[in-house]
Amino acid sequence: MRSTQHPADYGATVTKPADFDAFWDAVLAQAAAIPLNATLTPAPLRSTATVEVFEVHYDSLDHVRVAGWYCLPRQRGSLLPAQVFYPGYISEPTLPKGAAAQGYAAFGAAPRGKLRSNAQVNPGYPGLLTHNIIDRNTYAYKGFYVDAWRVIDFLLQRPEVDPARIGVRGSSQGGALTLLAAAMRPEIAAAAAGAPYLAGVIDAIQLTNSQPYQEINDYLRFHPDAGPAIAETWGYYDCINFADKITCPIIVNIGLNDDVCPPETGYAVFSAIGSAEKKLYAYPGHGHDANGYEHEAVVDMFFRERLKP
Repeated sequence: MRSTQHPADYGATVTKPADFDAFWDAVLAQAAAIPLNATLTPAPLRSTATVEVFEVHYDSLDHVRVAGWYCLPRQRGSLLPAQVFYPGYISEPTLPKGAAAQGYAAFGAAPRGKLRSNAQVNPGYPGLLTHNIIDRNTYAYKGFYVDAWRVIDFLLQRPEVDPARIGVRGSSQGGALTLLAAAMRPEIAAAAAGAPYLAGVIDAIQLTNSQPYQEINDYLRFHPDAGPAIAETWGYYDCINFADKITCPIIVNIGLNDDVCPPETGYAVFSAIGSAEKKLYAYPGHGHDANGYEHEAVVDMFFRERLKP
């Protein structure tokens, strides 16, 4: 049931486990022991006169081979700033030729289960949100998060990329991955998160009956005793528990009529962000689109000012 109070006053009930940092330190150590083994394959049919497109593959947690699109401007004389585009829950990876045409090294991430990354792990949509949800150690999002973070490792290995000018962006699940990457990768210089998903999850499933959160409610109908285990798992995965680690400049946009990612949780995760330079754009009358059509200009200016292509 939706609250009658203003979304900014709602808060969230998520609790950070005492061993939160130890858990993720162990996951990152496990991932770091796996060489990236990145490969680039030219994609001439997707390239243009001004932009080169490559299909990228790299190794991630549990030795899962992950893919993505990498786009570069053909004319480049100095180190390039970079932008990473993270995908939504159902959507497939962005082919970010537009950003490359503006002078960025642009990466469209495709974590496990996405197109070209689904040969070894493919829980499906619906399916990802609840796959092994009662076990923090095998939950589907563990590897998914690491896949998103290792895009930064790929960019740091690229000779054409300026390591001091890497930005991340996305909306919905892409907004969540943006928050998570900004939290866990201090190399990131700027971040723009739209309609962030995976924040205040245990509250969200009470606030909305929309997909994808409805997957958890459906799971609980068949497994009514699983509530405490799900809440325990989500203590390790909720964006709110990562947000205090964010130190880079960041902007967040939400729709005040969003029935997919409730604005109550958007305000809660924004409040938890640790960066001294942060700004929230809350758009009345907008749902899960979060006024993305008009807000895109805000995001573009934000990255131009901080990454200077």
